[in-house]
Amino acid sequence: MAKPDPALLDAARYPYRLEIPTRFGDLDMNQHVNNVAMAGLFEDARVRFLHHVGLMGPESQVQPMAASFAIDYLRQAYYPQPLTFCVAVSQIGNTSHTLINLALQDDRPVALAHSVVVITAGGRPCPLPQGIDSVLRSLALRG
Repeated sequence: MAKPDPALLDAARYPYRLEIPTRFGDLDMNQHVNNVAMAGLFEDARVRFLHHVGLMGPESQVQPMAASFAIDYLRQAYYPQPLTFCVAVSQIGNTSHTLINLALQDDRPVALAHSVVVITAGGRPCPLPQGIDSVLRSLALRG
């Protein structure tokens, strides 16, 4: 496996951050947060980000759908320390956008994820809602 670009491991480049607690049930038999649980934590961070930008929630007229999702596991994560998720937009298309999501524990990178989110309405891809592209641009990966 190729190592990720070291610049993507710099938490200062990500404009959106949130903390999510680990749970005892997330552990594997070696007492590490297991890969399936980590994928679920990334999903939670992505959905919270989509709520933050207004693409999900009671007022939203569209439904985001993850079309692609990949995780690079960098080191083990443990319970009970929480994980900090840093999220940034890396690309914006007509009907989709790409997110980069860095997971930290104790300020150390533990995983990096890329996801492509397609915006849908009525089960079909649709253009980004008016004004969302500027919101997404404001949350782009920094310098």
